[in-house]
Parts: sequence; structure tokens; C-alpha cells
Amino acid sequence: MRMDTLSVMDEELRSLLDRLRDEAAAGPPDPAADHPTAPDPAAYGLAAYDLLVATDDHEMLARVLVEPGRPLWAREIAAFRLGCAGDRRAFEALVLLLNHRDPERCVSAAHALARLNDPRTPRAAAALATNAMRTAYAVHPVRLLTTLRAPEAVPALVATLQRLLTPGDPHWHVALACVEGLGHLGDPRARPVLTAALPHPRLGRAAEEALSRLAGA
Repeated sequence: MRMDTLSVMDEELRSLLDRLRDEAAAGPPDPAADHPTAPDPAAYGLAAYDLLVATDDHEMLARVLVEPGRPLWAREIAAFRLGCAGDRRAFEALVLLLNHRDPERCVSAAHALARLNDPRTPRAAAALATNAMRTAYAVHPVRLLTTLRAPEAVPALVATLQRLLTPGDPHWHVALACVEGLGHLGDPRARPVLTAALPHPRLGRAAEEALSRLAGA
């Protein structure tokens, strides 16, 4: 797969490659930094980046996920490409990226997981969405659950939204993703929690819209 010969490229892949090219160009980390082993220069830089972008060898991409000394950008490219190709060896790496502190990595991971078609994905996304210790990073797991429309989606979104309706909770953006997701899913089990969200100043309008979309509304 060569970037200069593709006539059609998935927009999310294009965005990921543009972003990670800059990371690759930065080269290896400072050897004096806190690393358990010295970085392998061959694993860094634009030559390594170009190889990962161009290869069609899934075995090589899978090795990148487990080889020590590989930079995060390389693992992200490998996981994304394998995930979009339906190769389930990417599952663990993509789940880790789905809950990363960098939102752009989360977006790319969710995109690949939605195409991976791994039956473990809904359960993993639900676990991340409902983890109270990682609420700040739960937006993309919530949105992935909405996309998957799996049985785990409604219970996870309801539970997360209920917790976030506590007065003063700062994670209203996660709560909003839950409200919007429950509206898209249209399951009447969401009616009580969406009704409870109506007085919330940041959620009320979205909750009203979501309630109108529930089955039997």
C-alpha cells in the first residue's frame, strides 16, 4: 500500500498517517531519558514509517505489536491497519489505544475496532465506559458502543450516565455522549435516566431529543 498510488484512501487512515508521520520524523527518544533499554534506531524515523505504511505483510505488522523497543506510533499504525483488515491480533493494542489520554489515538482505535468484528470488543468498550477511574477518557468507548449497537451498549451507557448526573460532576462531555448514544440506540430502557437528565443545563436539550427517539415515544 503506497500513499502516492492510492486512488481512494479511508479518511481516518489519512488523518492517522498524517499525524503519525510527524511523530516518526522526530526520531528516537533521547538515550539519556528513562528507558529500560536503548532504543533501536532502525525502529524509528521516516524509513520505518514508510515501511509500515507500504507493507501488505500482516505478519510483519503483527510482530510490530509485540517486539520490544517499538515506538507507540509504529504500534498504532500496525494495530490500525490490522484492525481495519479484520485481523484480531490487533485487538489488545486497539483496546489500550481506545482509552489513551490522547483523543486522536482514541478516535483511530475506535474506528479500527468498529471494523475488526471481534466479539470481545463490546465487552471491552463497556468496561472502559463504566470505569469510574477513567471517566475522563470514556467518550470514545461510549461512542464505539453506540456504533456497535451490541447488547452491552444500553446497560453501559445507562450506568455511566446515571453516575455522571451527580451534581458538580465535571465530565459532562462524557454524559452528553451517553445521552446522544442512548437516543441513537432508541431503547426504552433509557427513558428513566434520560428523563433525569432533562434538568441538566448542558444535557437537557440533547436528553429531550433522545427521549423523542425512543421506541414507543
